[in-house]
Amino acid sequence: MDLLSILSSVLDENYLPNEYPALAALEAEWTVKRPFDGLRVLVATPIYRNTMTQYRALLAGGAELLVGLAGMNDGEVVAALKEWGVSIVTPEEMHEAESRGEFVDLVLDCAGPFAGLHPKIGFVELTRSGVQYYKDSEKPVYVADSGIVKRIETSLGTGDGYFRALEKLGYGKSFEGKRLLVFGSGKVGSGIALQGVRRGCNVTVVTDLSRSDAQNSATSASETQEAMPAGDFSVILLQNGVEVVDCHDYEVVSSLIYTSDFMVTATGVKDALAVPELQEPLLSTTAVLANMGVEDEYGEAIPAERVLNDKGPLNFILEEPTHLKYIDTSLALHAALAELLVQENAQKLANPDKNGTPVSDEVGLRFPPQELEQRLLSIAIQDGVVGPEVCDMLGVVPSEYDD
Repeated sequence: MDLLSILSSVLDENYLPNEYPALAALEAEWTVKRPFDGLRVLVATPIYRNTMTQYRALLAGGAELLVGLAGMNDGEVVAALKEWGVSIVTPEEMHEAESRGEFVDLVLDCAGPFAGLHPKIGFVELTRSGVQYYKDSEKPVYVADSGIVKRIETSLGTGDGYFRALEKLGYGKSFEGKRLLVFGSGKVGSGIALQGVRRGCNVTVVTDLSRSDAQNSATSASETQEAMPAGDFSVILLQNGVEVVDCHDYEVVSSLIYTSDFMVTATGVKDALAVPELQEPLLSTTAVLANMGVEDEYGEAIPAERVLNDKGPLNFILEEPTHLKYIDTSLALHAALAELLVQENAQKLANPDKNGTPVSDEVGLRFPPQELEQRLLSIAIQDGVVGPEVCDMLGVVPSEYDD
């Protein structure tokens, strides 16, 4: 049995097509177009069963697939992929391969561990946290974490994953009336806060009110609703009764830490809570502490064992850290931007300058075309099980995304 057949067998046994409509649409299209024929494609998304949907779509498009091993992964899935003949590679192994003159054509990275490579065509970075590694890239780099598509994963999926992880650890008998303290008002923090409201928690968000977007959070919903786009979480938090406080008001924040039942960091900033005024409350509180960011947001003074999952993102204790229905559009955009790089490269080669030399790449960071994001979003809303949640998040009705 070939690899495509093996992956299909696993995926068809565990998922319904409406859980990954965007990737399914790309796979059907690429089976005919074969945009990656003859190309070596390195994919470094975290290795879990649900990310096999992305592998299958790329394989259907003709890619010679390498899977990058970095960060958090499911060991059983890694072992299975190796058994099926998939090339599992580390950054160190890829650098060694380059020293022998072996290069890939495309790198689909996640948080930047493969940023030091030299692909022939370019990169696609999945996360905002990985952008810092690409600011001086000599190749084109598309950033998938930029618009509405990524909000489905970070705002809906990550919040859901936080509570599923708490439930797995035995904290989920009832969240009704529990006091939840969330640090960070971005996509992840707001998503956790809204999930908390849905589960009956009394939720407070701690954020930096000196920032203009956070200041909007502190004003009334009626004052800001008309001026802000649909789906803006500053408004949605207020509409759902979430209290927002300033992270610099240490007296208030300390009191909240002492009195909360659950506390989670989602600022995206390393050592965000490592300020002297908060150390005693953090060490003394009876709250269940967790982190949902890539970095250690608590700082060295707070022992790893004091925080669930030793300060690692809590949802990564799960077999599926984020349900497939929430990451489908992110993975689809990640892969679709790789196809766009291939198309741009072909156009460059087909239109050389007057001396017959291919025009140089437009290097550095770039963001997804809006029409591509809208296409994938429309598919998710119209064909996906997650459609109603996405519409609720954006404050729209499905008909607004009809073709």
